[in-house]
Amino acid sequence: MASPPRGWGCGELLLPFMLLGTLCEPGSGQIRYSMPEELDKGSFVGNIAKDLGLEPQELAQRGVRIVSRGRTQLFALNPRSGSLVTAGRIDREELCAQSPLCVVNFNILVENKMKIYGVEVEIIDINDNFPRFRDEELKVKVNENAAAGTRLVLPFARDADVGVNSLRSYQLSSNLHFSLDVVIGTDGQKYPELVLEQPLDREKETVHDLLLTALDGGDPVLSGTTHIHVTVLDANDNAPLFTPSEYSVSVPENIPVGTRLLMLTATDPDEGINGKLTYSFRNEEEKISETFQLDSNLGEISTLQSLDYEESRFYLMEVVAQDGGALVASAKVVVTVQDVNDNAPEVILTSLTSSLSEDCLPGTVIALFSVHDGDSGENGEIACSIPRNLPFKLEKSVDNYYHLLTTRDLDREETSDYNITLTVMDHGTPPLSTESHIPLKVADVNDNPPNFPQASYSTSVPENNPRGVSIFSVTAHDPDSGDNARVTYSLAEDTFQGAPLSSYVSINSDTGVLYALRSFDYEQLRDLQLWVTASDSGNPPLSSNVSLSLFVLDQNDNMPEILYPALPTDGSTGVELAPRSAEPGYLVTKVVAVDKDSGQNAWLSYRLLKASEPGLFAVGLHTGEVRTARALLDRDALKQSLVVAVEDHGQPPLSATVTVTVAVADRIPDILADLGSIKTPIDPEDLDLTLYLVVAVAAVSCVFLAFVIVLLVLRLRRWHKSRLLQAEGSRLAGVPASHFVGVDGVRAFLQTYSHEVSLTADSRKSHLIFPQPNYADTLLSEESCEKSEPLLMSDKVDANKEERRVQQAPPNTDWRFSQAQRPGTSGSQNGDDTGTWPNNQFDTEMLQAMILASASEAADGSSTLGGGAGTMGLSARYGPQFTLQHVPDYRQNVYIPGSNATLTNAAGKRDGKAPAGGNGNKKKSGKKEKK
Repeated sequence: MASPPRGWGCGELLLPFMLLGTLCEPGSGQIRYSMPEELDKGSFVGNIAKDLGLEPQELAQRGVRIVSRGRTQLFALNPRSGSLVTAGRIDREELCAQSPLCVVNFNILVENKMKIYGVEVEIIDINDNFPRFRDEELKVKVNENAAAGTRLVLPFARDADVGVNSLRSYQLSSNLHFSLDVVIGTDGQKYPELVLEQPLDREKETVHDLLLTALDGGDPVLSGTTHIHVTVLDANDNAPLFTPSEYSVSVPENIPVGTRLLMLTATDPDEGINGKLTYSFRNEEEKISETFQLDSNLGEISTLQSLDYEESRFYLMEVVAQDGGALVASAKVVVTVQDVNDNAPEVILTSLTSSLSEDCLPGTVIALFSVHDGDSGENGEIACSIPRNLPFKLEKSVDNYYHLLTTRDLDREETSDYNITLTVMDHGTPPLSTESHIPLKVADVNDNPPNFPQASYSTSVPENNPRGVSIFSVTAHDPDSGDNARVTYSLAEDTFQGAPLSSYVSINSDTGVLYALRSFDYEQLRDLQLWVTASDSGNPPLSSNVSLSLFVLDQNDNMPEILYPALPTDGSTGVELAPRSAEPGYLVTKVVAVDKDSGQNAWLSYRLLKASEPGLFAVGLHTGEVRTARALLDRDALKQSLVVAVEDHGQPPLSATVTVTVAVADRIPDILADLGSIKTPIDPEDLDLTLYLVVAVAAVSCVFLAFVIVLLVLRLRRWHKSRLLQAEGSRLAGVPASHFVGVDGVRAFLQTYSHEVSLTADSRKSHLIFPQPNYADTLLSEESCEKSEPLLMSDKVDANKEERRVQQAPPNTDWRFSQAQRPGTSGSQNGDDTGTWPNNQFDTEMLQAMILASASEAADGSSTLGGGAGTMGLSARYGPQFTLQHVPDYRQNVYIPGSNATLTNAAGKRDGKAPAGGNGNKKKSGKKEKK
């Protein structure tokens, strides 16, 4: 049994190993420490802050951190003390196995300086592992006739420690037949062998039990034991033999699984069962049994899984050949794995800047990264590169770290985004490579003004254009981005013909569309010179200008103007002379015309539209010259009338005509003698045209005359009625104008009984409200409904003031007559139900007297009709059956329900005359009944 290891106190080991830590100067970039294994978590390793030349509190401020390649973090930084401490227990045997030197390498990154320091920590072994045999029991067979000195190979023990703590010796329990011998192999391993000292006698002792103990060199000494059962066999005096006793083979790591590596051969001269050999691994590790397979009959070794040079560079194994008589022979096999370039390089980004301003200086650091290749030798040598056409370069830093820097100024407008391809390639055959992409966005700076595609622009607009029409559109491009690329447009301030250009055209500041602010006239304005300014929204803003020429295109809006022959102003006839002896082609006269338009719109052509003698004269198409087309004859009339048309070539064409009178005579006295006797030939078509014109003029004149007569009659009739009413109201001369009820108001009251009239003296306003259509017993007069004059007028009130309408109040039931109480045809009398006007002059006059009396009392302020001091309200709510003839007696006082005022005809009696206008109103009422 293995003796339990004695624990080591942390205090016992910490002080001596702290004295072992050494480091280079801070400027050298490499720091070295040493420490024992199995220290507790947080144990002190070294003062990293002091070695970096920093104070402990500066570690966090400067972003100092540990950088390692994907392995478990073994160490940590104590920000308070500034020391390097363990992140957990470190087992040297697990970390470095049997390697005599166990070193852990990692890097310290100072973030703010982007500087890397290499750190190397040596892990020192302590005696924490005891020697251990693979099997606690071992059965060994030996032939009884084995000679003295026969050696039996025993299993060797393994100690995970190294140095003085590793395996040192073996001890065998005391016995009479066997002794122990230790053989040191070529690999330095101690192999115990059991040596036969005395001959064996199976009949006396068949089995020998021995105890083998393995001891290490630590303090205290640790040990491990195994039990050996030696079985004595019958005589088999020849043991198997390997030739040679050691085998070695070298294979590449990428061989396929199942490949045969080698075949072992052992010989045994015995025959039968004693000569039959079986092969097996002895003392193999689990890793060996998982990786290799041994054919027990053939001794052939093949692979069970893929080999990995980076995991294990060689494999050491022991193969035993045993015959049937239990004699064995052993051979050592060494399988060396050759490195193959099967690992692509790796790129690890440590620090990266994703965005960079385009005005940054050359040499600005963009990224910090490291590279690693798991292969060795040339297969592990790495070369880094980036495309040459990029403004960047690589700069090697500490260890396998690289900086990515800018080499020149960046231009976002040229390239706004970079996708930097970082290629890492090893030197293997064939070489393997890895590509890593580093994105970089270039931030914009306002370094480009807006740019117009053209140096200048020109456009045209036809004259007589509508206001606000779009003329032209300019667009400027700014290669910047964001607000630096947002362009606004404006027009430079200037004047033209005494007016600012802004009164002619305007521009949309966002779209750059120009609009006409007025209608242009080609004859007054033919072109405009403008300067358009495009400004961006950067800080500071940049701008550029471009000239724009605006041309006004002529339109055919002017008809030809005839200069000659001009219309005579002195009463003369303007006659052109042509002798009777004129030959064909004789120039009689020339029609001269001009056109204010230009271009094709001003091209004029002449043609003879009409002639009193067709075929006698011809007009030049382009010259306007009037020439004789044939010789003049005696039968040709003395006076020839020509109608010449002048037409331009616009679309649509415009034309003008002129009449040219030509007198045919050889001498001027003949012309004067015959002008009085000239008679123009009568054309039947001219007679018809004249007749139509006369009839049309006569019809229009008759209609106009009739309209004038009707208008005069209506005006005279109105004037006559107003005079009659003014004569009746002359006794009210002292009443203020604002309280006077005009003649038109009386007439309106007489014409209909369905109006509600409200007269207000103080506000000088009158309201005329028509009844609602749901009163079926109300008869409206068409003339009264159409009347818009107010009943109460003031001299100072505007005649055009609009009348306000108010809601008609429901009729007072006290004011209505029942069907039995109504006099005349609507009550007990028989008569017409249509509501006729009074049939006699007396009733009409009495009604007028009643109204005038109420108006007089209202002027004196004693009437309360309408319910208010200083106001006079008169409401007439009669049904269609109530007419003036239904009033019982106008000479009696009239009582209105709801009011304490009475209406009398006292005013009429005081004046001693009846109200005027009765006959006229009666006549008018008769006309309304006919309607």
